Amino acid sequence: MKVGLIDVDPHNYPNLPLMKLSAWHKAQGDHVEWYDITTGHCDIVYMSKVFSFSPDYEYCIDADKIIKGGSGYAIKFVDGKEFYDKSADVDLPDEVEHIYPDYSLYPEMTKDTAYGFLTRGCPRGCDFCHVAVKEGQCSVKVADLSEFWRGQKNIVLCDPNILACPQWKELLQQLIDSKAYIDINQGLDIRLMTEEKAQMISRLKVKAVHFAWDRYEDKDIILPKFQMFKDISKWGYRKLSVYVLTNFNTTFEQDLERVYTLRDMGYDPYIMVYDKAHTTGRDNVRRLQRWVNNRIIFRTVNTFEDYTG
Repeated sequence: MKVGLIDVDPHNYPNLPLMKLSAWHKAQGDHVEWYDITTGHCDIVYMSKVFSFSPDYEYCIDADKIIKGGSGYAIKFVDGKEFYDKSADVDLPDEVEHIYPDYSLYPEMTKDTAYGFLTRGCPRGCDFCHVAVKEGQCSVKVADLSEFWRGQKNIVLCDPNILACPQWKELLQQLIDSKAYIDINQGLDIRLMTEEKAQMISRLKVKAVHFAWDRYEDKDIILPKFQMFKDISKWGYRKLSVYVLTNFNTTFEQDLERVYTLRDMGYDPYIMVYDKAHTTGRDNVRRLQRWVNNRIIFRTVNTFEDYTG
């Protein structure tokens, strides 16, 4: 078979489903290549799209069969709000899902770096997130590290909530034993932090860990846990990043309070703008984003009022 692949998203991040499909088809003896208008006829073409805002492939595709999949095709907008249409997505067959990815598709982005999931699902069911609808509202183990890692110096873990998984201790130990640099790119749920978890996480080889303070009303729950984690890890702010969700269901005053509180505790806040389409560069939330997310400016200009002058 001749197999074509199209990574629809214009981003500098490898597409894991396409890497797995490539590995599986090559193992069957099929010819696999990136598809473009010069490729010619293919037996099958896979199109994968992660982000809903990515424009679809605009050219005609010469193939007997075209399969589209990914969150980007399943996220719909109704009355200005997002929802996830599971019927519009395509799950990989188990034999493809659990194959070692073909990292050769992205040689520059995957150089000495492994990508994958140890767990899927999240119990939170947050209104601004599609993980619970897509993967289930329980965090379950889906793989061991050896499924997608073979000694690379860096591991990018895409798990939505590894600390909610009953096997969290076993999985964190696998990451510790790898002695690789670990990037848990979806963040850790600070609400589930315990002293035992904090001690294990502090043994990971990391450049930074990511938490989130999305819900202002979680303040009394998470602030003691932030303090506990910092005391145990003894890490400085450069290793302690916290995503701060804005313009979803908080006031600007609550956004600013979270930023100041995190900085005073020794964490590094990072502004995430939820409704980008309805904000402009002149809006306070965009100004807040520019101030906070530039570390040099944020660490030298003490207040938002000083920044905006």
